[in-house]
Amino acid sequence: MNVYNSIRRGLSSRARVLATTTVLVIAALSGAGAQEQRPAFRTGSDTVRVYATVTDRSGRLVTDLTKDAFEVRDDGKAQPIIVFDNSPQPIQLIVLLDVSSSMQGNLPLLRAGSRQLFAELGPKDVAKVGSFGKEIVISTEFTRDVEKLTAALPVEIPEGAPTPLWKAIDQAMSAFDTKSDRRRVVIVLSDGQDAPGGFGLKIMTQVEVIDRARAEDVMVYGIGMRPRISAPAGGGIAGMSAMMAAAEPDPGLAVTAEETGGGYADIRPRDDLVAAFTQIARELHSQYLLGYDPPKRDGKKHKIEVRVLKGGMEPRARKTYVAPKGS
Repeated sequence: MNVYNSIRRGLSSRARVLATTTVLVIAALSGAGAQEQRPAFRTGSDTVRVYATVTDRSGRLVTDLTKDAFEVRDDGKAQPIIVFDNSPQPIQLIVLLDVSSSMQGNLPLLRAGSRQLFAELGPKDVAKVGSFGKEIVISTEFTRDVEKLTAALPVEIPEGAPTPLWKAIDQAMSAFDTKSDRRRVVIVLSDGQDAPGGFGLKIMTQVEVIDRARAEDVMVYGIGMRPRISAPAGGGIAGMSAMMAAAEPDPGLAVTAEETGGGYADIRPRDDLVAAFTQIARELHSQYLLGYDPPKRDGKKHKIEVRVLKGGMEPRARKTYVAPKGS
C-alpha cells in the first residue's frame, strides 16, 4: 500500500487543521526530464525567501515549472519575483526523535528510517540528531557522515519518559549554525501530545514555536506515529475511544508544519516509516526558491500566498513572515 494514500486517509478527518501531506513519487524526484533553472538574480538580505513544493492532481511532484508559472502575494497583493531557483538548495537538518515511554518497541523503526534519511543527504547538506523524552539531547556536530549520524541515534527508550515536544523543537532551533547560508529544517517524529514533564525550564507553547520558526525562517516537517491499539478489557467503545484519543500525535505538529511550509505525514502501523523519511528528504531537494522584496519594512507579520497559474497544480509554502524593520 502506498504510504501517502494511507496518510491522506489518516488526515481526512482533520482536514481543517492538518497540513498537506508529503506526497512524492521517486521517479519524479529523480529529475528526469526536468529543466533546471538557475536564479533569476539575487538581492540583499531583506529579500523574502519562500520555498514551495508543487504537486499535480495525482500527488506527483512537479519539478519543471518556470518562474512565469508562479505568482506570490504579500497580504493579497502580487509581488515581482526577483529570485527563482529550482536547483537543490543545501540544508542544515536536525532530525528530532520522540523517545518518550509510549514509543517503546519503535526504536528499530526510528533507527532504520533515520539511517535511510541520512543516506539521502546531498553533497552539501549537513545534519544533527536530536531526541526528547526524559531529557532533550541534540548532537553537537553538523555532519553528513552517515556512520557518525547513526552513532548519535538513541539506543534505548526509558520507561516513564514524557513528551516535551515544543521545548524540543525550540532547542533544536537554537542548535542551528546561524553563520551558515544553508536553509534550516527540523524533521520531528512523535507519537504523543506535548507533555513537558519536570524540566524546571520555561515551558514552550506551539504558538511560540511557530513564531520563532517564522522569525528565523525554519521549516518544520512532522511525522505523527500512531501505535497499535488493543481494545481494553471491559472498556467497551468508550474505553477504546479514550485510549485512541490519548494515543494520537499532537495535532499542533501538523499545524506547525503547515505554517512553516513543511509537510506532515500521519504514519500508521502498516505504513512504511523508512519510505516516509526517504520521501521527505527527496522533497527537500525538489522545491522551488521564490524571492521578492518586502513591500513594507514595518517589522510586522505579513501573509504569503503562493499560486501556480497552470491548472491542476497544488503549491505548498509557508504562510507568513515577519517583515524587516526600517527604511
